[in-house]
Amino acid sequence: MPSCARSLLLAACLALAGFAARAETIDIDNAELARLMQNGVLLIDIRPPAEWEATGIIAGSRLSSFYNARGEAAPAAWLKKIQPYAQSDQPVIVICSTGSITRTVSRFLSEQAGYATVYNVTAGIKGWIAEKRPVVSVAACRSEGRC
Repeated sequence: MPSCARSLLLAACLALAGFAARAETIDIDNAELARLMQNGVLLIDIRPPAEWEATGIIAGSRLSSFYNARGEAAPAAWLKKIQPYAQSDQPVIVICSTGSITRTVSRFLSEQAGYATVYNVTAGIKGWIAEKRPVVSVAACRSEGRC
């Protein structure tokens, strides 16, 4: 390989390594979720609308299903929906039912979409509810214009 090509390859690798070093995905529990939300960190509930209706949602969360109308994951479309309010240089929290889907979504945000700090709620909304933490109905959230 010519030295010019090696130099370009090395520069590209270093640039990508620097990007990866800045991206961070952090698993959190419910106590940390509550603390982060009190400090103004954005929480995005990625579950389908039927789940929001069934369980309620955490007050102050933004509702943006990761799934399209057919129930299929739609990462690119979802990212376009959240970008107006979820800035990549600001920390963001994602929550689903149990924390399993958000683990993948967290990595997508940090490793592919360039989000600097992404928090994954490991127990999901089910863990939040099991700890008897408060939820609100989607109707109440929408009537207040806060979700």
